[in-house]
Amino acid sequence: MKGLASFVMRGRFQALLVTVAGAGSLLFCWISAAVLALVTLRKGVGQGAWLLAWAVLPAGALLYAYGDSGPLTLLLGTTVLAVVLRQSVNLPLAVLACVPVGVVTGLGIAAFGGEYLDQIVTVFGEFLATMEQQLSQGGTQVVLARPDARQVAGMLGAGTAVSSVLCLLLARYWQAALYNPGGFGQEFRALYYPPMITAGLALGAIALAGMGPQYRTWAMICVVPLALAGFALVHARVKWRGQGTGWLIGFYLAWLLFDPVKLLLVFAAVADSWFNFRQRWTPKPGTDVSERKTDEDR
Repeated sequence: MKGLASFVMRGRFQALLVTVAGAGSLLFCWISAAVLALVTLRKGVGQGAWLLAWAVLPAGALLYAYGDSGPLTLLLGTTVLAVVLRQSVNLPLAVLACVPVGVVTGLGIAAFGGEYLDQIVTVFGEFLATMEQQLSQGGTQVVLARPDARQVAGMLGAGTAVSSVLCLLLARYWQAALYNPGGFGQEFRALYYPPMITAGLALGAIALAGMGPQYRTWAMICVVPLALAGFALVHARVKWRGQGTGWLIGFYLAWLLFDPVKLLLVFAAVADSWFNFRQRWTPKPGTDVSERKTDEDR
């Protein structure tokens, strides 16, 4: 992937080639979004806007032909986050910007994507009907709740928020790998939100979830920055303890498989905003990881 980033940064034509090639593809639009973010971060908003103007053409054609707005919203959302990061040089603020990006995406799809939403709701309904038949073979009738268009719109908004953040982080990683080795890790591990922001995000998520099942997917949009802050906290803890990547792999597997781990991650991010665990973990002058391990072994 670093080789791709190096190729893109050789010149305008190379960046244009990669961006346009992936912008009209459902499988590779994330590469185009990451390239857009990389160019914006490194060469400025003007160069990023020029590249976006070309990338919108195949993504718009896909929207017109099939009604799928995914690539277009991903390109636009990632570009917005990249512009915020370029102008502010503040990764937490750029990640936080995914909330309005997700909300606007969901509202736009709910307002203008009626036929597209109906298709997705139908697909969900058919899939859940098949699941009900399989689960009811033992004699017990199983009925699974069907999502409505409002839930699907929130789901797509949350998906755009998550995807845009991941593409931004990939672009930031590329930028650091090419021009500032090791800088991305330090920046990501420092990702932190003050209490007022975490309280606002948590209350927003709780309020939306409390409005009914139709809005629970919308609540997930507010959780995205908190989850990223939680991941940053875990990475900082592993780095401070001097543990290997095996611990991170195990944690990510547990996060994927067990829902309580997802909740604990968000709770840890909220608690960190109040207690600032990373500041407590900062080693005192004259100490390092090996010394801490020696003390603990004793």
